[in-house]
Amino acid sequence: MSKDVSLGDFEHLVLLAVMRLGEDAYGMKVRREIAERTGRDVAIGAVYATLDRLTEKDLVKSWLGEPSAERGGRAKRTFRVTAAGLQAVERTQQHLREMVEGLRVPLARGGRAS
Repeated sequence: MSKDVSLGDFEHLVLLAVMRLGEDAYGMKVRREIAERTGRDVAIGAVYATLDRLTEKDLVKSWLGEPSAERGGRAKRTFRVTAAGLQAVERTQQHLREMVEGLRVPLARGGRAS
């Protein structure tokens, strides 16, 4: 995988959610984490499509846990961020800092540019 992976906004949010959740990072929890922290109501299908794309880019790895009765005998697919994923997050955040640097528009919470 190229070191110049560019993250889209939603990919960035999903990776950050996976990082925050640690060993408990599975689809529905990722969705909830994003909703709670950003106020964005995202579809679970969008989360799984993004996790699949991030897996293809080698930015996350996944594994299946043991099937459980509470899940109707289904196994939970859990995710973790890879070293390449951490680098992509760091690079994306650096790009955001560089874009914001020197702006005169107040970036305080609730502030809007006109």
